[in-house]
Amino acid sequence: MNFNQIPIMKNPLKTREDVMEAVRQLCLPLVDFYSNGKSLLDVGRTSAISRNQVIQMEGFSRPLWGLVPFWKGGGECPILEDIYLEGIRNGSNPDHEEYWGTITDVDQRMVEMAALSLGLILVPDKLWHPLTDQEKQNLYQWLNQINEKQPVDNNWLFFRVMVNTAFDTLGLPYDQILQEKTLTRLEEFYLGVGWFSDGNAPQVDYYIPFGFYFYGLIYAEVMKEKDPERSKRFKDRAKVFAKDFIYWFSEDGSSIPFGRSLTYRFAQGSFWSACAFADLEVYSWGVMKGIILRHLRWWLSKPIYHSDGILSIGYAYPNLIMAEKYNAPGSPYWALKIFLLLALDENHPLWAAEEEPLPELENTKGLLHPNMIISRDGDHVYALTSGQYALFEPAHTAEKYAKFAYSTAFGFSVPKSNYDLIQGAFDSMLVFSEENMYYRGRRKCEEVRMEDAAIFSRWKPWSNVEVETWLIPLEGWHVRIHKIQTKRQLITAEGGFAIAREKEISLQHFHQELVDDDGIATLCPWGLSGIINLFGERSSSLVLADPNTNLLHSSTSFIPTLHGKINPGTHLYVTAVTGHGDSERGKFLWERKPGFVLRNDNLIIVSHENKEVYEIKGIVPHQLFEEERT
Repeated sequence: MNFNQIPIMKNPLKTREDVMEAVRQLCLPLVDFYSNGKSLLDVGRTSAISRNQVIQMEGFSRPLWGLVPFWKGGGECPILEDIYLEGIRNGSNPDHEEYWGTITDVDQRMVEMAALSLGLILVPDKLWHPLTDQEKQNLYQWLNQINEKQPVDNNWLFFRVMVNTAFDTLGLPYDQILQEKTLTRLEEFYLGVGWFSDGNAPQVDYYIPFGFYFYGLIYAEVMKEKDPERSKRFKDRAKVFAKDFIYWFSEDGSSIPFGRSLTYRFAQGSFWSACAFADLEVYSWGVMKGIILRHLRWWLSKPIYHSDGILSIGYAYPNLIMAEKYNAPGSPYWALKIFLLLALDENHPLWAAEEEPLPELENTKGLLHPNMIISRDGDHVYALTSGQYALFEPAHTAEKYAKFAYSTAFGFSVPKSNYDLIQGAFDSMLVFSEENMYYRGRRKCEEVRMEDAAIFSRWKPWSNVEVETWLIPLEGWHVRIHKIQTKRQLITAEGGFAIAREKEISLQHFHQELVDDDGIATLCPWGLSGIINLFGERSSSLVLADPNTNLLHSSTSFIPTLHGKINPGTHLYVTAVTGHGDSERGKFLWERKPGFVLRNDNLIIVSHENKEVYEIKGIVPHQLFEEERT
């Protein structure tokens, strides 16, 4: 198949029928890749941490996130119905060669039980009633293993909840005491103001909306009569969470790329589908419909497929560099969770509503629990963040959680290595090197303070190098202040947003360097990215980063970068960064640079019209400024 002829890329995704067709278009290319017994799905040669059979069992399970609501909503695709019924019969049969096997503690197959359980809850007529008594017993026994083994103490606990909820709806026996204990434990992760943590971990990412709330709202709707109090809590908390989470989305349908498991792509929007499933009108039905459909249109028009139409591992294009160790070839089909809204009756008010734009949102919004300040400038939405850290160290932890900014227009970059600036692709980072080769940046913060107009962090790239960083949003810009105390002689580099050097082949490409006395920007037809050195002895250049390092574009990236050298002692850097996906807006912003003034020992950030924006008291004595100038 010619890549440009992949049918789903031309789906208008305007109506319920279009969304139904999208599920068919995503799942039908899989048909030729099921095993002889239909219980395994092999769609690639790359590997993951799981054994090969488990990888293929995951491949079998994940399309059900879309197929189950598709079937519940009246969709028909006989070939896939036959495949999944046969696959369930054989995969749960201990005497069959394709038996899914005996699970252990912390087993990937626990994850995949959740999609099977959704099928038993929503479409038992497709996946349960056609089974013989023995086949039903086989499936029950295989799923019930999750009550005998230990999941990870985080969102994984919901997989047990999903299995037991399925048992409950089918009138099958299950450990009700264990179910209550599991649900109670999940609620212990509630942080307040709508936010959970994913276990005892400091990172707060998409696992809250597409993990905790997705499963929590399914439970709340299915069990609203049997467990009304808990169901109400899940729904009430989702209403509060929605008021923050909506800030992660742009009017163009994209959302902020941030954190791990980004190959799950449009699962980012599944929270809104789960709200609709639970009949939870957190915003008007037209607003919710608009968020979901624009999100799908943004994603499904991207080159995220292999040439046969199968979803790839990656983000906005196939990319293994950013993948997690648990991302197998079938993993991306977790994205199909967004199709839960297809379980709604065709007469549901969401389907009857006209798409509406996002409601009026604040241009700058502080989010306490994720330690983020979200800024909006038209379609460009970006988060300034500090203090996020994944304790279990997924691949490229620093890049996925600890950069200064994460942008819908520019994404972020992951390095091929930390050897030099070209391979490191250090956008939205301040990095240090002793020999201009191996670089270190912010990874784990020693201290974080969230304020109304700024985020402060203290971090150590070495034990004897300490950096205090303030991130301050301005209209179309953000300012970074770094106070560096070092006992080492270091080379420094600080990057702005990464912008594609080229895009579609049909365009005549060009970029224009905009050189300022104190910084540099690059202007392209698809936007502008620039950086300004407001204080400190630094030069500027455009770093041409290696291809396939940025999540949004596979081509090499221009990263406007400031370069410096510091000796042992105390140093101050003040940096201003701007960027926009519209070149005219970008040029407008570039001409309106912010600045700072010094008043006694205080540093005051000012906008281009000299309006005082933020003051840091006592950041540095006068003599440091004199030393820097000397």
